[in-house]
Amino acid sequence: MNAPERRDAAAAFADYAGRLQAVLAGSDWSPVTQLAEDLLGCWRDGRQLFICGNGGSAGNAMHLANDFLYGISKVAGSGLRVTALPANSAVITCLANDEGYDTIFATQLAVLACSGDILLVFSGSGNSPNILKALEKARAIGLRTYAVLGYSGGRAKALADVAIHFPVDDMQISEDLQLVVGHMLMQWLYDHRPQKV
Repeated sequence: MNAPERRDAAAAFADYAGRLQAVLAGSDWSPVTQLAEDLLGCWRDGRQLFICGNGGSAGNAMHLANDFLYGISKVAGSGLRVTALPANSAVITCLANDEGYDTIFATQLAVLACSGDILLVFSGSGNSPNILKALEKARAIGLRTYAVLGYSGGRAKALADVAIHFPVDDMQISEDLQLVVGHMLMQWLYDHRPQKV
């Protein structure tokens, strides 16, 4: 049996870049515009943003929480009130052990969130049970919900108030796009930071 043919590294990287560029060039940015406006209002009013995801998406949630807490203003104490729900390993492991992994985000929202806050979820498939439960809990509390999704968008596409859907069947490109959206928002918010900042 012959081994599968391996692509040259440069060709593989060019192919990846081309696929990412094609998604970016063909995307509708109006849902991101809605999120930008909602985040600006949230910031001005002192409401909170919650971000969650699993795996690489959890890492992206924590990365962007930093950008929204500090990077959008560069003035200590003046950023957006933001919580990355995957960030506290003691809370995550407690809830996963005692209540089940599918509750790890929803249970935190039940304690921390208030009506008028915003939930932003990241998911490649849009079908992770803990993401779906977070969206359901957020709706029950009265949060505005956004989901950055890949693949078909899964069940989260219909559960979120606004879906930012990139129909690409590639987890790495899906996760890249979460950061692209986050960094677009960061730069736009910095440009539109409230006068008091």
